[in-house]
Amino acid sequence: MRTGETYLSILDNVYSAAERLKNVCVRTPLAVNNNLSTVYNAKISFKREDLQRVRSYKIRGAYNKMATMSQEELSRGVVCASAGNHAQGVAFACNSMKVKGTIFMPLPTPGQKLEQVKMFGGNDIEVILFGDTFDEAKDAAMRFCKEKDGIFIHPFDDPAIIEGQATTALEILEQAEEPIDYLFVPIGGGGLAAGICSVFHELSPQTKIIGVEPSAAASMKKALENGKPVLLEKISRFVDGAAVQQVGSLTFELCKDVLHDMATVEEGLVCETILSLYNKDAIVVEPAGALSVAALEKYKDQIEGKNVVCIISGSNNDITRMEEIKEKALLYANLKHYFLVRFPQRPGALKTFVMDVLGQNDDITFFEYTQKNSKEKGIAVVGIAIKHKEDFTPLIDKMKKHDFFVNYLNNDPSLMNLLI
Repeated sequence: MRTGETYLSILDNVYSAAERLKNVCVRTPLAVNNNLSTVYNAKISFKREDLQRVRSYKIRGAYNKMATMSQEELSRGVVCASAGNHAQGVAFACNSMKVKGTIFMPLPTPGQKLEQVKMFGGNDIEVILFGDTFDEAKDAAMRFCKEKDGIFIHPFDDPAIIEGQATTALEILEQAEEPIDYLFVPIGGGGLAAGICSVFHELSPQTKIIGVEPSAAASMKKALENGKPVLLEKISRFVDGAAVQQVGSLTFELCKDVLHDMATVEEGLVCETILSLYNKDAIVVEPAGALSVAALEKYKDQIEGKNVVCIISGSNNDITRMEEIKEKALLYANLKHYFLVRFPQRPGALKTFVMDVLGQNDDITFFEYTQKNSKEKGIAVVGIAIKHKEDFTPLIDKMKKHDFFVNYLNNDPSLMNLLI
């Protein structure tokens, strides 16, 4: 696949990839979600790539790439960089084909993803943790390739990778019982989106494809605005499966004229979506896997009465992240607030705060206070959860009335980073 190649010839390669993968990948279900269909008065279906063998679609591209390589190339060993899911796909392929693999992952990679990579790869892979971001890990992997004459398996900007991911689109169209009006696709480096665009451009051009990125790592949106891939100086790593500083040149070329729109989603909304999918549908997703569903709210007027598909891209979530996810969700919903509170250093001050300031449904969830004998009043950091966002103003008013209020912390990112 070259950027000047026609979508039709790309489609031929996708059909070949599908044949190559038919005994490797799971044909994941396309299932109607009744809860969201009711909420949005539309037919909302999930393409459940979270049920794939490595719990994400990444196995499709990784295995397809390695299956198209020569024995001479494979004998040199393969190298990849990944925040987690691509690494699992490469590890699975290495173990299946008995190929030596070296996998670079960022240091903050969730432990669950790290353990899964080791499990799928077994003795055929070595994991090296390097850097704070995917891009730093990738640079280290590229240097390693030059030193060891290894073959780099790019996570997204490679024809065979894109063609493998594109088999997801073939399945969606085969499984859909009626024409698809909207398709929501998560975007990190753009490999899945490029594959989806290539197939739908030819087989379902009427479908509006919406790319979805985390607002704090919106590299495709920035590329489309500038007419070329742009390196973002700073990104948030929270949505780790989509935390990419720069989309691929090839993925950009394939997406730029076919994506109907780009949506960016705040981390708090991603967290709300993760919790909602778990509580209402017993679906476990990672942050990147929730992107497509989180974006629905932003398009609620357009999708009403339409046939809509969301790609659930992965479920490799670390259980140790759940407290952070709940915290971010509550903050986003304006149901969790942090304050600097002034307490008189006398017995009964805390009782007064609880009885006269807190509402009936308010709850103290964080309290840090050190008594200082040399001062008449001490400052505490207090976290308060409220039941309804409308309870916030009365809470502030009562804190000021009783001379407890010092400062509101939610709007200070530097301080909040110390608390969550």
